[in-house]
Parts: sequence; structure tokens; C-alpha cells
Amino acid sequence: MRIPARGRGLIGTLLVLVLLGAGALLLGYHYLVQQYRAPGPAAQAARIEVAPGSSLRSVLARLQAQGVVANARAISWYLKLKNQQVRVESGVYEIPAHASPEAILQLFAEGRVVLEQLTVVEGATFAEFIALLDAHPAVAHTLRGRTPGEVMAALGHPGELPEGRFFPDTYRFAARSSDAAVLTLAYDAMQRALDSAWESRAPGLPFSDPAQALILASMVEKEAALKSERALIAGVFIERLRKGMRLQSDPTVIYGLGAAYDGTIHTRDLQADNPYNTYTREGLPPGPICLPGRESLVAAVHPEESGALYFVATGLGDGAHHFSRTLEEHNAAVQAYLKHLRAPPHAAQGAGSAAPPGRRR
Repeated sequence: MRIPARGRGLIGTLLVLVLLGAGALLLGYHYLVQQYRAPGPAAQAARIEVAPGSSLRSVLARLQAQGVVANARAISWYLKLKNQQVRVESGVYEIPAHASPEAILQLFAEGRVVLEQLTVVEGATFAEFIALLDAHPAVAHTLRGRTPGEVMAALGHPGELPEGRFFPDTYRFAARSSDAAVLTLAYDAMQRALDSAWESRAPGLPFSDPAQALILASMVEKEAALKSERALIAGVFIERLRKGMRLQSDPTVIYGLGAAYDGTIHTRDLQADNPYNTYTREGLPPGPICLPGRESLVAAVHPEESGALYFVATGLGDGAHHFSRTLEEHNAAVQAYLKHLRAPPHAAQGAGSAAPPGRRR
């Protein structure tokens, strides 16, 4: 059948229009791909906080407003054409300079949020840990104002004393993580460290359970200014426990005084009985006095048993102690310490900065 010339012209016109349409679609798709993969316009890194439940469209619009992406609508169209679903995890993200939309969406999909950090030093108390959490601007405060007992109940450990139960370390967490989440990390870390130390403990220790080792570790943490002396100090306490001698540890007295401690241990403080006064009571105190680190935990279960029953600061300003086997030797060491304290600053070699003496009697 012969097609009239007019019909052939119409078909040709339609074919041209189809080809033009296909070309336009191809060019459009190429544009969308280019917008998706091309480096972004931001010359510097930028941060964006994605709230829970935020839609990808709203996040892209905010990124365009910040100058991080060039065309949010083009990115949305590209994802629709590819039938690509991108889940945006909540949190704070740092977008590198000139990051492409493809790279940005990869950050979102993988939840690579900015990690905040909080450092708890060895020997800090539970109250100091809580104060750090309360003051941290990136922490979601769910426990603020609660008593220690209420905090422990909220963490799933009702009736347990919080002191000593949290491992001192640097913790990294996503912004807006709850204080309860950070505390749980620290609690679990201490449990692992304590279990590990207890399993490898030396034989014949005067402990009935890991909790007692934790108490001694906290005392070692507070008494030892030098890492090299931790096992020696633990050895003194172990020897005293075996002999039924009172531990007479100044840090336990300070802990028992609480807010009443004025920076100096007075004779009245040593004589005032309370559960943490190891001058008036025998054995270990009822609980830890701080958050001990790993080395103090190890020292408590692997003490260096030198036979020493006493130790006192040397007064030389280096944090070292003099360890003695007899009371006579110890009393002489105490007198040497006091002599350093009374000496003029230029002659005492910094004795004024020495740790307070351990009053072993």
C-alpha cells in the first residue's frame, strides 16, 4: 500500500518529535546523573543535625539552603527515576567540603554521625562522672536530678551502690545520646574489666568475691600517685587484712566525710566513726571510694607482697612513698616527711606538693 505524500510527512514529523523527546529525556537524565555525582558547591565542611523521623526531601532542602548541595529537587528526581530508597539515620553529620550528593547520601545511609566524647579520669567519683554528663551539651539528659539510687534503678541495677561501678575512660557517642546510654557503656566496661581481673587473680587473696577486689582497687587508685607503686600499696593492704590490722587509709576517711572535708584531715576526722573510717573500723570499707582504672584493678588482685605494713609519702614532691616493715621504721619515715614539709620551699624540692602521708599505725 502506497502512503500518500501528506501521510509520509506526518510520520516524519512524528518521528522527529519522538527523537527530539528521546534526546531531551536522555539529556535530562544525564543532567540528573551529573547533579547527583558532581562535587558540591560548599568550599568548607558543614554540619547538619537530622532529627528522628526527618524526611530525605526536608534534609536535602536544608542542605541546599546551607549551600552544601546545588539542586535538591534534581537529587530527588534522580532517586525517583532509579527507584532508590535512602534511609536517613538521625544524628549530627559533618559534610566534607565539595562532597557530592551521592557521597552525602552514603553518609546518611550508613549513619556515620559525628561522635562526641567525654573523658572520665581514673580516680574520679561517681558524682564527678554525673557532673560531667550533666554539663555535656551533646548529651540528652534523662537522669538529671535523680538520686544515685534512682539512677542505678533506671540503669537496671536497683539496690546496687554506684560508686566504683563505672569504668573511667574516654567514651565516644553520637550527639543526643542519653546519659543513661553513656553510663551503661561505662558500667558494662567496668564489669568486663573486673571480671577479667578476678579470673586471673593470684591465689590466697583475702577476698570472698570480686566486689571486695573492686573496693581495694579504688583505695589503691586514690593512694597511688605513681603507677609503679600500685602493686606495692595493694600488698600493704593485703598484708594488713591478713593480720587483722586496720587499714588506716586517709582516702577512705576523706570519702566518708563527703562535703564536710575541708582539704585537711584533722585528728577529729580520724576519730569520728563512720562506715568508711578505716581508722575506727576493721576490714574493707562497705564500698569503693572512686572509679578505679585497669591498672589498679590488676594491682588489687596481683599485689606485690613485700612484707611492708606501712607507707608514707617521701615529701620530695614526686608522689613516691616510703614503705616500711616495722612501726619504728615507719615513724622515722613520717618524721622525714614532716621535716620536708617544714623546710623552706627552695630547700624542700617541692615538698609542699607531696601527697598526704598514709597514716599506718
